[in-house]
Amino acid sequence: MGKDIKLTASDNFQLGGYRADPATPPKAAIVVIQEIFGVNHHIRAVCDRLADEGYVAIAPSIFDRVERNFQCGYSPEEVAVARKFVANPDWAAMLRDTQAAIDAVKDVGPVGIIGFCLGGSVAYAAATKLSGLSAAIGYYGGAIVRFADDKPKVPTQLHFGEKDAGIPLSDVETIRAKSRSMSIPARSTAFTAMNGRVMTRPAPISPGPAASRSLPGI
Repeated sequence: MGKDIKLTASDNFQLGGYRADPATPPKAAIVVIQEIFGVNHHIRAVCDRLADEGYVAIAPSIFDRVERNFQCGYSPEEVAVARKFVANPDWAAMLRDTQAAIDAVKDVGPVGIIGFCLGGSVAYAAATKLSGLSAAIGYYGGAIVRFADDKPKVPTQLHFGEKDAGIPLSDVETIRAKSRSMSIPARSTAFTAMNGRVMTRPAPISPGPAASRSLPGI
């Protein structure tokens, strides 16, 4: 359904990506931000699923500045290689590349952003810093706590797993508390405690209602 594309960031850097378009007139557009595994088969499948739901979906390859076309699976060896991309992340560069994806689909209509793990943190940062978004969703963004003092400019929904050992619940509570101190409307930032990570790489776990609620509209 989808196709590989090229994007150009504001500093003229050219990066790759993946785009899937619906068979019917689109409802809106969604930028999909990867985990540390690149724009791999799973991220492409997420884009295809969103296209099936009636959205234009676009996933920028935000690791292209380090290694072009990087994508991998989930074996321990592959995970170890993928971790090198987040040892010292260039957040500003990733946001420039994310803005390029937003700009590429803004003619469709409203643009939302959804991200997973690293991408969840990028999605939150995009909600606070970038232009052209109407909504943002972040799944288990471990670095969101670093940006928790920054107020989202658009309605933003965050999902964390209450049994996710990778993100301390104390970080989630910090994010929750800071969002309250900013007087963000109650419906702008929601926290969903789940038994694990949903909407992530294929795994024998049911996504449950939290995932299905976050996808239908922007």
